[in-house]
Amino acid sequence: MTLADHAVVHTLDRLHDAARGDWRIFLGALPRLIGVLMRGRSLMRALSPAQMKNTYMPVSREEGRFLYASARAGGARRVVEFGTSFGISTIYLAAAVRDAGGGIVHTTEIEPSKCRVAEANIRDAGLSEQVHLLEGDALKTLQSIEGPIDLVFLDGWKNLYVPVLDLLRDKLRPGALVLADNVNMRDARSYVETVRDPGSGFISSTLFAGRMEYSCLIAGSPAVTF
Repeated sequence: MTLADHAVVHTLDRLHDAARGDWRIFLGALPRLIGVLMRGRSLMRALSPAQMKNTYMPVSREEGRFLYASARAGGARRVVEFGTSFGISTIYLAAAVRDAGGGIVHTTEIEPSKCRVAEANIRDAGLSEQVHLLEGDALKTLQSIEGPIDLVFLDGWKNLYVPVLDLLRDKLRPGALVLADNVNMRDARSYVETVRDPGSGFISSTLFAGRMEYSCLIAGSPAVTF
């Protein structure tokens, strides 16, 4: 199993440890965070561009292993990720497609400095061949992705979850999985409503104490929620 490979374990340990430092960034933004929350606005918009450049906001180890297991269970070989950041979730997904016998993770990140660091992290994990990193606006970079797509992971700006899903919807194979992180944030509400809308074609459930929406495309069927 690739997740047990020394290079992968070492890289993920290093990145998860580094991500613990996010609290310092949020502490520095605390006055803005309080003001934003009191006005009912998006939590992510409380961070300045400079702060966002250095923020991991990653999946946890448990969520990462869940991503890996979901991709493996579905035999995913063509994966799309919205929101690379520093590459933590990308590594979990790339490990899964390698263990599926070969495949590719198309991942997109708008911040150039994060792209460079993510590339180095993915290379350190020995998974560069399994990753196609697209730099720029996801609504543009993902237009070139061909189907059928087996799994989509949404973990970028929450207000773009619906537009990204709309962009990829016709490229999803029947039975494809769409996982969306941080759906407990205000800007993700419209996404949850979308995948749970009757007639959307998804069966959907919220996991990890309300943080992640797990949806499976059931082509031609109404949505089922539980």
